[in-house]
Amino acid sequence: MRTAQEYLEKLAGMRPNIYLNGEAIGRDHPIIVHSSQAIQTTFDLAGDPRYNKWLTTTSHLTGKPINRFTHIHQSVDDLLLKQEMTRKLCNLTGGCIQRCMGCDMMNALSVTTKNIDIKYGSNYHEKWLKYLQYFQENDLVCAGAQTDAKGDRSLRPSQQPDPDQYLHVVERREDGVVVRGCKQHNTMAPYADELIVVPTRMLGKDEKDYAIAFAIPADSPGVYLIGREARPFVRDENLLAPITDIGDVESFTVFDDVFVPAERIFLNGETEFGGELALLFALFHRHSYTGCKPGLGDVWMGATALVADYNGIARMEHVRAKLAEMISVAELVYASGIAAGVKSRKAPSGTQIPNITYANVGRKHAGHNIYHEYNILCDIAGGLPATLPFSKEFNSPVVGGFIKKYLTRREGVSAEDCYRAFHLASDLLTSEFATVLQVAGVHGGGSPIMEDIALMSTYDLESKKNMAKYLAGIKE
Repeated sequence: MRTAQEYLEKLAGMRPNIYLNGEAIGRDHPIIVHSSQAIQTTFDLAGDPRYNKWLTTTSHLTGKPINRFTHIHQSVDDLLLKQEMTRKLCNLTGGCIQRCMGCDMMNALSVTTKNIDIKYGSNYHEKWLKYLQYFQENDLVCAGAQTDAKGDRSLRPSQQPDPDQYLHVVERREDGVVVRGCKQHNTMAPYADELIVVPTRMLGKDEKDYAIAFAIPADSPGVYLIGREARPFVRDENLLAPITDIGDVESFTVFDDVFVPAERIFLNGETEFGGELALLFALFHRHSYTGCKPGLGDVWMGATALVADYNGIARMEHVRAKLAEMISVAELVYASGIAAGVKSRKAPSGTQIPNITYANVGRKHAGHNIYHEYNILCDIAGGLPATLPFSKEFNSPVVGGFIKKYLTRREGVSAEDCYRAFHLASDLLTSEFATVLQVAGVHGGGSPIMEDIALMSTYDLESKKNMAKYLAGIKE
């Protein structure tokens, strides 16, 4: 297993193909290093005896110790430990842990590659197993690249005036394929070792060029990572806090005639498995959300309780009622994830697959309530998070004293602690990072309509109708 320092050294040696703030930059750029802090945590804590129960496990492939973020779930316990790990890490960082993307992609590929081979006698699973060994032995960080630009949403991939609106194969060779297109909303792609690419939707029989899945180094020739950074507000050194360590760079990931070697291709033209792979990644990722979103909910409710305490209103009934709502959301989402793990099933590949209903219900409940959770924090914190002077003014010899005087709340709490609490609320509500989390909380892992589709396409409503007929006395 790698250390965070080894991870950063590997990034620093990669080709500078990240485009951010009008320039091409390398992965040793301060913005990239800062934004990768959450990923660094997954390496640092793997060697910490307080956390290695969650962050390390044993490879079912080699029997060696590995980071859990490179593991293929083999049991109910694996799913539950992954969920618990995600919640704990989100508590520590105050934001998305980010590394689940590659783990969820690899688990989806483990299932679909085996299913293709069962039907066609192909060797995708064998190639994937070789890649899995490489993935685990090098403790890789992989970004998931699934969502296409999609162009005209009323048209299928093969009907687009510009075929590049969905990533597709433009040339097939004996040694591999050449692909072109753009995958969007790729969290942490600029500081990933590799990119794992899968289809974004169901495909028709005439859309074989769009049925392509593969893994390649993130600095491969022809790959352009067009980034957008977000982070909490910058503070003066004396007011730094753990929340300021978190950051994120999202990517429009462009593939401009990129060559993919044959040994790195895990789906190539088998259109009926394009949709299966897309849905499986979404399922594994939505299960990850049942750890992530409660973890972030813990942060929001903690900040809400803290500012209520400092404001002197913690015991008021309306405050307690609102905190009870936040607790209910976090724990119901987490309970859905537990149910998805306990009611999981084993695929022919040996991979443990979360229950579709419970994983999607949990993710739907989280997305449906996220703005209500922000609303509660906003309600209890008041307008101060949006108007709080920044740290340079707090430290100012001219006006700093005024800020300390008029920011002080209940007796017994220092002006600095009041400032830190409301600055946290400001980070969670008004920073660039907060706005990214607000949108990601709705659309991450697939837009809400996809959760409805997953539920309605798999849930047994017919048996419920038959129950109603029986209770109504309908003889049929």
